Amino acid sequence: NFCDSQFKFIVEKHHLRHYLILIISIISFVSCHSTNQDKIKPNVILIMADDIGFEGIGINGSLSYNTPVLDSLASNGINFTKAFSQPLCTPSRVKLMTGKYNYRNYEHFTYLNSNQKTFGNLFKENGYKTAIVGKWQLNGLQIDKVDRQIAKDNERPYKFGFDEYSLWQLTKLRSEGERFANPLIEQNGTVLKRDINAYGPDVVSDYAVNFISENKDRPFFIYYPMLLVHDPFVPTPDSPEWNSIETRSKSNRKFFKDMVAYMDKIVGKIITELKNQGIYENTLIIFIGDNGTSSRLVTNTDRGSIRGAKGNTITHGIHVPMIASWPSTIKSSGEYSGLINFNDFYATFSDILGVIDDSDGTSMMDIFLGKNSKKRNIATIYYDPMWSDNVSKYRSVFTQDNRYKLYKDGRFFDLENDILEESPLMENSLTKEQKDIKNKLFEELSLFPDLPNTN
Repeated sequence: NFCDSQFKFIVEKHHLRHYLILIISIISFVSCHSTNQDKIKPNVILIMADDIGFEGIGINGSLSYNTPVLDSLASNGINFTKAFSQPLCTPSRVKLMTGKYNYRNYEHFTYLNSNQKTFGNLFKENGYKTAIVGKWQLNGLQIDKVDRQIAKDNERPYKFGFDEYSLWQLTKLRSEGERFANPLIEQNGTVLKRDINAYGPDVVSDYAVNFISENKDRPFFIYYPMLLVHDPFVPTPDSPEWNSIETRSKSNRKFFKDMVAYMDKIVGKIITELKNQGIYENTLIIFIGDNGTSSRLVTNTDRGSIRGAKGNTITHGIHVPMIASWPSTIKSSGEYSGLINFNDFYATFSDILGVIDDSDGTSMMDIFLGKNSKKRNIATIYYDPMWSDNVSKYRSVFTQDNRYKLYKDGRFFDLENDILEESPLMENSLTKEQKDIKNKLFEELSLFPDLPNTN
């Protein structure tokens, strides 16, 4: 009996060992499979420069500024030649972050309502580590109708889906501290100590680089609304004038060239870190501008001189650079001439994550994959800046295709022959083709509400 019981114990122990090995194997398989799945998910970095139009990038014909990093990124990825923003920064940011047309959720300049869901929330809900660095300007600091508790709430980036942040103009007014020399930066609930030798774009981009290093083994999303190249036009650390405290913050339009070069350099710094960490191939990088270049600046291009038109609804106010790089996925580099609207980014991210898209946009995934999808041929913009009279005079709703543009008030332009929109086409002069195009644009505009009466 003793021998029988010993034999039975040995058999049961043998089976138990096999069961344990099987359980451990299953757990390991699931764990490895999960890890592999995480590695398959792409990292996403959305970089948005502040106040640079399409003409400001070398690959787009600029003769005034040098942008070798962005030019290379575009040459090896996709250069979008017809991307359209809102004419002004906050309207663009609200539309970009939520994927909705401005009439659905834009309430005040420099403000995003806390009831909105952003692409930060979207990525965080789907397992991504998220960060925002750069310019915030969404707490409504100078809007009387905005609750002062909201204006001073330094946790709002968290509520919009960002795990970490390093930001200028979160709860502090621009008048309290600028973004360039001796910057006033708030970082994860703390106001950083002022440093006369610090440069704001370096502070926030260094944070982004560290975030990449710390999260290289998991999928992450970085939204980087840049501090550059908005005014004041001041020296960068690469400008000789930076070496003197007296000239470091003196504004002069000649420094815009240096600021564009430094913007390009920062993009290169991020790319270098991705390559050093071995994750460049599986990272989608998108670079865009938030609106046209300042109207105080004229850029020399291979198409002639172009004056910036920030705040204005003409082409030079809404036509922005856009470049996409994703080496593991974008196999065919080149230009894409279909129209891109600012609500398309949220839709694209929803597609990447495999979740239902509840935005007003259209996914760009087929473009990245090189599929022969039908190009979008209409883009509509609802623009009511709710800011100063200087820009509010341009408030309007309009739609356009690659050549023609129709406003809700009936103005109809041939952009190919009238890029500055100085001579609207008269109804009695239209060809049959032009009438057909105008009717098509009118049908699109009829889906959008009129601007509210301001009287």
